Amino acid sequence: MTQQTVSAIVVAPMAGPEDARAFKDLNLEWIEAFFAVEAADLATLDDPQAIVEHGGEVLIARLDGAAIGCVALVQEEPGVFELSKMAVSPRFRGRGIGRVVLTAAIDRVRALGATEFFLASNARLASAVHLYETMGFVHVPPSELPPSPYDRADVFMRYPL
Repeated sequence: MTQQTVSAIVVAPMAGPEDARAFKDLNLEWIEAFFAVEAADLATLDDPQAIVEHGGEVLIARLDGAAIGCVALVQEEPGVFELSKMAVSPRFRGRGIGRVVLTAAIDRVRALGATEFFLASNARLASAVHLYETMGFVHVPPSELPPSPYDRADVFMRYPL
């Protein structure tokens, strides 16, 4: 297989049940590889349309029409968004796709009028944490962010908007 360029990646809002399924499948793939699936995971993954209905968005990254990555922008309250459920298919990791998805997420929350953008992650996901750092997220104490519903969360970061 030849390596694809990241310029061929298209990141766009979730457009229907097929995208919702891809969002769930991509996320379960990485969660199950590192952690146990939690009730909060299933609440989000089983109904990603709820994110949209509450003022957020689910973005799907596609290569040649196939969903290969995703991210959710969960609106906690007006102007306050959480970066959640970012995933890239293992077959496409290491090609800069995560950076493309994260850039699209930052651009989109700005367009949505965000005044705060934050995330909760886990130190075991060293590549993801490093990506967040290189993109400008800064570590903060968990007390500075809304409470995370995930037992696995031990890294807390905010993006300066």
